[in-house]
Amino acid sequence: MIKNRMKSFFVMILIFALVFCFLITDEMNFVETSKSADNDVILPIIMYHSLLKDTSLHNNYTVSPTLLEDDLKYLTQNNYTTITVTDLLDYVYNDNPLPEKCIMLTFDDGYYNNYHYAFPLLKKYECKAVISPIAVMTEFYTQNKEVSLNYGHITVDNIKEMVESGFVEIQNHSYDMHKLKPRIGIDKKSGETFESYESTIKNDIMTAQNYLKDNAGVSPQCFVYPFGAKCEDTEKIVKELGFKCTLTCTEELNHISKSEDSLLNLGRYRRDNSESMESLINRIYK
Repeated sequence: MIKNRMKSFFVMILIFALVFCFLITDEMNFVETSKSADNDVILPIIMYHSLLKDTSLHNNYTVSPTLLEDDLKYLTQNNYTTITVTDLLDYVYNDNPLPEKCIMLTFDDGYYNNYHYAFPLLKKYECKAVISPIAVMTEFYTQNKEVSLNYGHITVDNIKEMVESGFVEIQNHSYDMHKLKPRIGIDKKSGETFESYESTIKNDIMTAQNYLKDNAGVSPQCFVYPFGAKCEDTEKIVKELGFKCTLTCTEELNHISKSEDSLLNLGRYRRDNSESMESLINRIYK
């Protein structure tokens, strides 16, 4: 009787030990999986456009300089670090670390009010931003020297000053394809052949690239899709031109890994007047 009880006891101990080992192994696998996932850097990107004080001119793409300043205050007070495309490239290609709480601020189209309002605020709060000008507009306003907060665009001299400060980075937003006709952005037209499409967008993008390099001394490594519009052939063509990063208008959180592909089709959240930065951040991470 005692012998049978001892045998049963040892069997129970053996079963317990096996179950314990299984649980520990499973937990280690879970931790390892979580660790792999945690190695990805979580990156929200905020997309601004125009900045104007006149509230009658505010819309889904125009906010006030005060709103931008409130955004920068919130981000700095909550220990966010603003980064640029160069920082992402250094992380993926050169193994340079990224801040734990990083965020990217982008300004599309390159309005003059970005230089007039945003640039001083970026310097004040020591924050960085990515500005992607429509190159043909920069060329036009550089030549005619017209200045307008409402509709003007940044000039080559504005670009040089902002880039030299270290607070602004310039990326490619096309030369003259920020239009809804005859095509939407650099999307393919209905019935257009691949050869015609490839030639058209390559010519435009490289015209912008060469203009910015020759006149402003910058060589963008990221292409920012006008309106976020593209087709199944676009990404391949853009990569062939040497761009290592692309930004869309899709609202989604980005997971940056050591993979080169993690820098493509990055999502962005459009900044409008409907909520505070705190509310937007909470919505992004929800």
